Amino acid sequence: MEDKLEALRRKYSLLGQDLETYLEGLLYSRSLTYWDYIELDTLLSLQKPRTDFPDEVIFIVYHQITELYFKLVKVELELIAQESWQEEGPILKRVHRIITYFKHLVGSFEIMIKGMDSENFLRFRTALLPASGFQSVQFREIELFSTGLRNLIAPHRRHLPLETLEEMYENIYWKFGNLDSKTGDKTLTLRLFEQKYDAYLLDLARQWDGRNLNARLEAKLAQEAISDTLFQALRAMDVEINIRWRFVHLQAAAYYLRQGGSSLPSTGGTNWPTYLPPYRQKIQFFPRLWSPEEKAEWGKMGVIAPQVESLP
Repeated sequence: MEDKLEALRRKYSLLGQDLETYLEGLLYSRSLTYWDYIELDTLLSLQKPRTDFPDEVIFIVYHQITELYFKLVKVELELIAQESWQEEGPILKRVHRIITYFKHLVGSFEIMIKGMDSENFLRFRTALLPASGFQSVQFREIELFSTGLRNLIAPHRRHLPLETLEEMYENIYWKFGNLDSKTGDKTLTLRLFEQKYDAYLLDLARQWDGRNLNARLEAKLAQEAISDTLFQALRAMDVEINIRWRFVHLQAAAYYLRQGGSSLPSTGGTNWPTYLPPYRQKIQFFPRLWSPEEKAEWGKMGVIAPQVESLP
């Protein structure tokens, strides 16, 4: 106990603080409780349905959980950016965590597909316009933390001689995905998202241009090969995010929005059969890790994903 007290004195002395004052404060502080620590009352107050349909609460909670998982993914990507890459162990640990988070997200999407009454959903969704999951800025942050803008350019714009980050950003794939299904114009969903986040995301792309996960991978590969374990882990991460995560969205849209052989637009007005299928966007965070044949078959129905070895 004396050793611990002395260590605490040194700690607070370096901060210019007096240990005895902090110890006295312990006499008056309340015990920490679970509900205070996780802000339970605040957390449970954040669900504010816009309609009287009870299943809307499921819709809100599920999306809030998704955003919390996205936050965990961002934490890992930010920590990877701080690694020296001299050892693969820390990188592998964090990539495996990211894979685990997205596996949980992909598996949990059954709540969205089967957990809500379809008739209720098709009614309360109209009260949510023009809000859409498309407007999740955290997913865009994950993309920019993971790869460079050049790998996020819309397929029909990849032949253009785009050189600057500004040019690439204006041709990013999702700027062409949330278009009105009838007119081809930008939806209000997209225009509101651009208005709020365009400047921020472009600045973020500049900040992460040389330090995103793929940039660090390319720098590593320029010096030496990576292990097969890391090779497979990064491929698995690409598949979970850019094929399976996108594919379950397509499944959910097909389940709820296809009626009588016709297709309804998504809540944001998007022509979802064109935008959601991963084989149309062919987004890969780590293109050097995939063969031309695998890229050609990327996300196609019946293929779903290129083969990757199972991870421990």
